[in-house]
Amino acid sequence: MSRPLVISDCDEVLLHMVAPFRDWLADAHGITFSLTGQNFVQSMRDAGGQPVAAEQVWPLLTSFFTTEMARQYPIAGSVDSINRLARDADVVVLTNLGDDHQAARTRQLLDHGLNLRVFTNLGPKGPALKRILDEYEPSRAVFIDDIAQHHGSVAELAPHVHRLHLCGEPQLAPHIACAHAAGHAHARIDDWAGALPWLLDRLHGDTDDRR
Repeated sequence: MSRPLVISDCDEVLLHMVAPFRDWLADAHGITFSLTGQNFVQSMRDAGGQPVAAEQVWPLLTSFFTTEMARQYPIAGSVDSINRLARDADVVVLTNLGDDHQAARTRQLLDHGLNLRVFTNLGPKGPALKRILDEYEPSRAVFIDDIAQHHGSVAELAPHVHRLHLCGEPQLAPHIACAHAAGHAHARIDDWAGALPWLLDRLHGDTDDRR
C-alpha cells in the first residue's frame, strides 16, 4: 500500500537562506542587503550605496550556493518536524537549484539530521511535483513552499495535493505574496509548531480541504 508523501521546499522552509546570504554579501563583497518589501535587486547596495546591477544578482546567488551553503542553518522546529512526519510518510525535497547542486544539497540536509531525497528544479514547481507524484503514487500528498508562485503552479497541475504556504524567515515573511490569500494554498502557517499538527491532520486525519 502506498504511503502519504510530503514534498517540501528547502530554503526558508527547512533552512534559513536570506540571513546567511545577507551576511555573506557583507563579508565577501561589501554589499548591504536589506529586504524591507523590495525584491532582491532593489534590496542590494554596494559599498558606495549604489544599487547592485540586476545582472550581478544571479551570479551572486549562484556563487553563494556553490561555496557558502555551510552558512545555512535550520529553521526553528524544521528538523524535528520533518523527522516526525517521516515516521509515517515519505518525505522528499523539491528545491529550485540546478542539477549540479543536488548532491551538495543532499549532503547539507544530512549534516543537519535530515536524510531526504532531493529533487532539483528550475522554474515553476508544478511539473516537477507532478513527476514526483507519478513515481510515488502516494495515498495523500502535501506540498510546502514559501513562494506563492509555486503554490499556483501546483494548484493548477495537481489540485488534489494539500498545499501549505510556510516562510520561516521573519525578515522575509511579512513582505512576500501570500498563496493562501490568493486562493492557491490551503493554509499559511509560518512556524513549524503550528505547521506540524496541520500537516499530520492532512496526511492521516479526516480533514479534506482539497479543491
